[in-house]
Amino acid sequence: MTTTKTGTGTSRTMKMLASSALLAASFASSALAGDIEAGKASAAICSSCHGAAGVSTMDMWPNLAGQKTVYLAKQIKAFRDGVRKDSVMNSVAIGLTDADIDNLAAYYNSLPAGGS
Repeated sequence: MTTTKTGTGTSRTMKMLASSALLAASFASSALAGDIEAGKASAAICSSCHGAAGVSTMDMWPNLAGQKTVYLAKQIKAFRDGVRKDSVMNSVAIGLTDADIDNLAAYYNSLPAGGS
């Protein structure tokens, strides 16, 4: 029978959980560490609806400037994979790789929200 002291066991468990969470967070952030310049180069087709600075002039299209990278990548991948339906976005996103999407997300995240 193995026994552990409540205080020591709890402290050790908490440290292990905290270490695991930090490790997972670092992998997640590095996985989405897109290339801003590459994203800018790929964003030309996006600008026709979402604006040159990621701020749409039309209410029917969302602003992309300043959006969170994880959110943008998730939404673009959903369009690409057909999970989210929009004929224009599905046709634009279908040819994008995960790296292309991460680059676009990094680029739009780097822009000031509202275009200012």
